[in-house]
Amino acid sequence: MLIGMPHVIVRQDGWLPDKAVTPEGVFVNRRRFVQQLGLAGAGLVGSRFPSLAAEADPYARGYPHPRSKDFNPTMALTDEKVASTYNNFYEFTLRKDVHRHVTKFQTAPWKIEIGGLVEKPMSIDAAELMSTMPLEERVYRFRCVEAWAMVVPWTGFSFSKVVALVQPKAEAKFVRFITASKPDQMPGIGENPEYPWPYFEGLRMDEAMHPLTLMATGVYGKPLAKQFGAPVRLVVPWKYGYKSPKSIVKIEFVAQQPTTFWETLQSREYPFESNVDPGVPHPRWSQATERMIDTGDRAKTKKYNGYGDAVGRMYGA
Repeated sequence: MLIGMPHVIVRQDGWLPDKAVTPEGVFVNRRRFVQQLGLAGAGLVGSRFPSLAAEADPYARGYPHPRSKDFNPTMALTDEKVASTYNNFYEFTLRKDVHRHVTKFQTAPWKIEIGGLVEKPMSIDAAELMSTMPLEERVYRFRCVEAWAMVVPWTGFSFSKVVALVQPKAEAKFVRFITASKPDQMPGIGENPEYPWPYFEGLRMDEAMHPLTLMATGVYGKPLAKQFGAPVRLVVPWKYGYKSPKSIVKIEFVAQQPTTFWETLQSREYPFESNVDPGVPHPRWSQATERMIDTGDRAKTKKYNGYGDAVGRMYGA
């Protein structure tokens, strides 16, 4: 097992016995009915037929996806409502109630540019990229630099699969990520012009290629909600949360270590590596303990957020 944690096999909430599956003919007729309603009927479908409205979501195909037995530790999941309403996403607001500020944010269509020092640069729509990947659910710890934590079931695929698509050149040693900057849809950008938008982050190539590094497309058995970084984000579970950029629009493979958003603003507080470490305090607070956002329980912070057996060798541990 990759991360050395016990696991259980969990049957997904969406599982149905064969006898409960809708016959193909009925399903096809239902889709035709929805199509005939057209956009004018979208509100009716959404209010009276929520399952039909989901079919219009270009990212909803196949949800919920199966949970990986290798990434299914026996930890209690953070309450979904709490996790969905307690987020950092400064492009919308500096407060935690991001979900109240994302109404205008459009996540489809969504182009992602992948280039730099690669043999096969590409521009691909997020929905197309997802359709080519074997999506799975993984339960990960998530640790914010602000000393709060949660346990979340992400859906997605290893970032290494993106690397394989574009075939980086030998001189590519780092990966740079750039996220969306849409001031007309993201009110926090205009309200905070002192920040160097768009948000940008980076990883070493070995970090990016690690099996734990996830391109997340969903959470809690559904496509990513906007406040989580829809339609696609990175999740690097052994690093503080700001190292997991949201709403990615560009990925660049580069030779030199790139600067990052928070490093540019305050390098002493937010260095490039930013691995979770209880022995290295933030300049303004201790990292020795963490608070679970749904229960308020305090726990000792684990080095590398509990993933030391899997990632420690990258840092000489």
